Amino acid sequence: MTKFVYIAASLDGYIADPRGGIEWLSDLPNPERSDYGWSEFLSGIDAILMGRKTFEKVLSFESWPYQLPVFVLSTSLQRIPARLIGKVDLIGGSPRELIDLLNSKGFQNLYIDGGKTVQGFLAADLVDELIITRIPILLGKGIPLFGELEDRLRFVHKGTDVYDNGLVQSRYQRSRK
Repeated sequence: MTKFVYIAASLDGYIADPRGGIEWLSDLPNPERSDYGWSEFLSGIDAILMGRKTFEKVLSFESWPYQLPVFVLSTSLQRIPARLIGKVDLIGGSPRELIDLLNSKGFQNLYIDGGKTVQGFLAADLVDELIITRIPILLGKGIPLFGELEDRLRFVHKGTDVYDNGLVQSRYQRSRK
């Protein structure tokens, strides 16, 4: 099973402003209407595991953006909107328990999304690949991409794409030597 993180961050390492806002992600011009590799990335994913706050943010979008099964990690949500029944499931447990559960359901390639969820999976050393797109903006404060770790986690740089509008997307693979 491969666990991926595909995420955008400001130059100073934030994934959202202090209120969870991500409007700054769409401020850059995109005349080519590039998806920056998003469709290709999703084509290799079996399921999405996201945190509650990320789920709530996605619910604010105009339409539900995912065709894949979505699992929302939450201890406080009791139910999902009726329009998403069959598309979204609520689950709970430690990162290891969640991986074991989703693996038992046949999901092999997981997209892990959401600040605290990503941090929890990194702390448990359960992220195999990081795909980070740096947005050329300094937010000054907000929700950080990374949190504290007990041990160092080494990654190997696998490649970087630089886009005309200033986005820099780098891919890193976990080195467990």
